[in-house]
Amino acid sequence: MAPAEAPAEAPQQGDNEIVHVFWDDRMLAHDTGMGVFDTLFDPGFLEVLEPHPENADRVRNMVSILKRGPIHRFVSWYEGRPALIPELLSFHTPGYIKELQEADAAGGRELCAGTMLRPGSFDAALVAAGTTLSAMHHILDGHGKIAYALVRPPGHHAQPTQADGYCFLNNAGLAIKVALSSGCKRVAVVDIDVHYGNGTTEGFYNSNDVLTISLHMNHGSWGPSHPQSGSIDELGEGRGLGFNLNIPLPNGTGDKGYEYAMMELVTPAVTKFDPDMVVMVIGQDSSAFDPNGRQCLTMAGYRRIGEILRGLANVHSKGRMLIVQEGGYHVTYSAYCVHATLEGVLHLPVPLLPDPIACYPEDEALPVKVIDSIKKYWKKNVAFLQEEDKPM
Repeated sequence: MAPAEAPAEAPQQGDNEIVHVFWDDRMLAHDTGMGVFDTLFDPGFLEVLEPHPENADRVRNMVSILKRGPIHRFVSWYEGRPALIPELLSFHTPGYIKELQEADAAGGRELCAGTMLRPGSFDAALVAAGTTLSAMHHILDGHGKIAYALVRPPGHHAQPTQADGYCFLNNAGLAIKVALSSGCKRVAVVDIDVHYGNGTTEGFYNSNDVLTISLHMNHGSWGPSHPQSGSIDELGEGRGLGFNLNIPLPNGTGDKGYEYAMMELVTPAVTKFDPDMVVMVIGQDSSAFDPNGRQCLTMAGYRRIGEILRGLANVHSKGRMLIVQEGGYHVTYSAYCVHATLEGVLHLPVPLLPDPIACYPEDEALPVKVIDSIKKYWKKNVAFLQEEDKPM
C-alpha cells in the first residue's frame, strides 16, 4: 500500500504555530448520570454502575492535558459564551428549539436513546454552541488561523429538527453557517468521529457550497433519531448531489487504513472542491480503546490525520481551520489522542508524548479494498470529482 504524497505545506512562523483553544467550565454542568453504559437504567443486581460515556471527566482530561502536558506552550486559551436563541435558527428549526426549551423548563427528559436533557443540560448546550461560534469568529476576524472549540455536549448528530446520539445543538453546523454568511464561498468539513456525522450532513444535504466528508465505522442507521445510514450512496440531493461524501470503514480499520482513506479519498476531494475554510470535526472514539467504537486508531494515526488536514488548509484556505470536538469516551486515552491530533495540526517534527497503550495489531488489507471500491464509486457517481481542473 503506497498512499499518495500529502500536500504538506509547512506552517509559517508566528501566530500560525499556536492553537487557539476555546473552552468554558459551564459546559461541565451537563450531568449525564449513571447506569448501564449510556442509559440511566439500574437493573438492581449490579453493585457498580458506570457513568454515561459522554461525561464531564472526559473533557476535564482534555483540558488538563492541553494545559499541563508538553503541548501547553503551543496553546492559547479563550473563554466561551452561551449562544443566543436567534443564532441557533440558522441551522435548527424554531419548532425544535422550542421543544428543547420546553423540555428544559419541565426539568428535562430523554429525547432519544442515550440522549438525556437533564437540569443544566440545555444551558451547557448553549455554551457549547456559543463557544464554537466564538472560535469561528476568531478565525474570520483574523485573530488566529487554527481555533479549537473544545466543547460538550457534542453536536454532529443533532439535525435541524431533532436530537440524536448525545447531541442537542449542531455546533459545527452553526459555525459553518457563520462562515458562509461572513463571505466564505466554500466550506469543507471532514469528520473523523467514529460515528456518521449525520446531523451536519442533514443540514447541508442540498447545498453545493459545503462539502461534508465523514469517515466512520460502518454502523448503519440506529433508529428513528438516526435514520441516515452513512452509506456511500447518500450523496446529497438537488444542488447538493455529490457534495456529501461518506467513507464507511470496516471495523478495525487502524492507522494505516485511515491514512490511506485520507490520501486516496479525502485529499483529492478537498483539493478539487478548493474550500476557503476547513472545519475538522474530531472524535477520539475511533481509537483502539474506546468503549463506543470499533476502530483501531492510535496516537500516531490521529497525529497523521491532523498533519494531512493542516496541509490541506495551508494549500486551500490560507491555513484557516476550525477544529470542533465531538466524541471520545475513554477517559484518559481520549485526552492523549487530542494531544496527538494537535501535534499533527501544528506539524511538530517529533511527538511530544509517547503513546501509553498503543499495542493493537492491524491488518489493512480489508480497509484498502473498501477504500479502493469507494474511490471507484465516487469516480463514477460524483460529478464535481469528474470535472477537469481549471487553470490557475
